[in-house]
Amino acid sequence: MGKPMRKVAIIGGATTRMKARHIDQTYFELAFEAVKEALVHARIGKEDIESCVYGIYNDLFERQFMPDFFVHDYLGMGLKPGVRVTTGGATGGSAIREGFCQVASGLHDVVLVAGCEKCSDCFNYEVGKESPELLQVLRYAADMTWESPTGRTAATVFALPIIAHQALYKGQPTEEQMAKVSVKNHGNAKRNPKAHSPMDLTVERVLKSPMICYPFKLYDNCLYSEGAAALILASEEKAREITDKPVWISGIGASLDYASMGNRYMDDPRAVAEFRSSIVAADVAYKMAGVKNPRQEIHFAELHDAFTGTEIMAYEDCGFCPKGEGGRLVDEGVVWVDGELPVNPSGGLLGMGHPVGATGIMQTVEAMLQLREEAGERQVRNARRGLVQSIGAVACAWTVAIVLEREG
Repeated sequence: MGKPMRKVAIIGGATTRMKARHIDQTYFELAFEAVKEALVHARIGKEDIESCVYGIYNDLFERQFMPDFFVHDYLGMGLKPGVRVTTGGATGGSAIREGFCQVASGLHDVVLVAGCEKCSDCFNYEVGKESPELLQVLRYAADMTWESPTGRTAATVFALPIIAHQALYKGQPTEEQMAKVSVKNHGNAKRNPKAHSPMDLTVERVLKSPMICYPFKLYDNCLYSEGAAALILASEEKAREITDKPVWISGIGASLDYASMGNRYMDDPRAVAEFRSSIVAADVAYKMAGVKNPRQEIHFAELHDAFTGTEIMAYEDCGFCPKGEGGRLVDEGVVWVDGELPVNPSGGLLGMGHPVGATGIMQTVEAMLQLREEAGERQVRNARRGLVQSIGAVACAWTVAIVLEREG
């Protein structure tokens, strides 16, 4: 595994408020809001940006082919290099990895990474046939020849590994443990002014909420959000010129599994009960960062909790506990905000929101704020190193794992 040529720092970042609908803003106006605030946070101007990386999941959400072209224009970045990344729910993490590579390689010194999404605009306005097209658009991410016609949705695809995990590990995670994740993350979001879905829940209320697809009930699922997020990456030399609070990307790993779920498990059928891309990506990131014992050396994590069960599986895939024991971390309070290893103090996707193309960037902004001790009421005590996990596509095909550390 090659080593990056240069250290890469995050010198600033910001997110918009995450909402079901920003009816008064276009996708490029949302991007502008996040980027403007990120530039102010980094104490630089747009003239200091050398290159731009955009995370936008799909054209149909924005009803615009090549939406990054119009974001680039609206930001006033004309004639500067720009590239768009799209890897499903992992789009934000993949965009950060692209920006990281540009800085680490020496190609650029200061790179903007921005993501935005306007998914609720994806709507059929034909009179008499008015309906949201969001779920249909998401089906296009599955195999359109065999899988999608069977009625595959994001929830059903992610439910399958959870069910397999329960079968292999004596019912773990339980529905009660998943409900506790929902209670935890929606509750954490109450301390986050940018959050889409802050609320007080009880385990009983989660368990009695309508079934979406077994074992996921209504509050086990995140909401799709409209919003944007932006980060400014810089080389070590530039970072030290600009800020006295750099946050270092000390490790970054990525993995893309087979598109066909059947092909993923030919060698080991037991692998249906884990997300292999997450295991590989986390391992790469840990090795790059010199992390040998994640449970002891990672002080908090922002994990991709589009569904409560995926967060619990992530505890295992990211090395926080042995296989089959993820649910215990919830029961024992380890992953609660005042626990040994807080997970999703921001509220995660369940509580803060899921703006898809911007989600991994949103998560990383939150990790940066923790490491700069700027997270306000949701600040984790003694946070020196954090993990961000960005996953996407059919049953976690893509994963990007990022280890971040504060100065000193």
